[in-house]
Amino acid sequence: MGASKRPPTAFERKVYAALREIPRGRVVTYASLAKRLQCCSTQAVGQALRRNPFAPGVPCHRVIRSDGSLGGYSGKRRGIQVHRKQLILAAESVQFDGEGRLCDPNLLWNWEE
Repeated sequence: MGASKRPPTAFERKVYAALREIPRGRVVTYASLAKRLQCCSTQAVGQALRRNPFAPGVPCHRVIRSDGSLGGYSGKRRGIQVHRKQLILAAESVQFDGEGRLCDPNLLWNWEE
């Protein structure tokens, strides 16, 4: 991931702790992660993911867009990094269709389960 040279902020540590709760083979949206953190900014969540120095141990690859598409990875919105995210998720049995959308919406994780 696009790890920064500074230590994670308190907010980033909260984001990373929440990511560790997402089971293998499940995904969440940026919006649901923001809601879990009581944060009104999905962009702030995305920036924390971009700076994740602990990937893949802290599984930022498990966060997708609300429309079911992959979203970014390693600070990139397309290209080899996003393809890598798709491969990591495929290894966890999370599949996307030809349009790049999540095939099985039942794989969306929520913390109330």
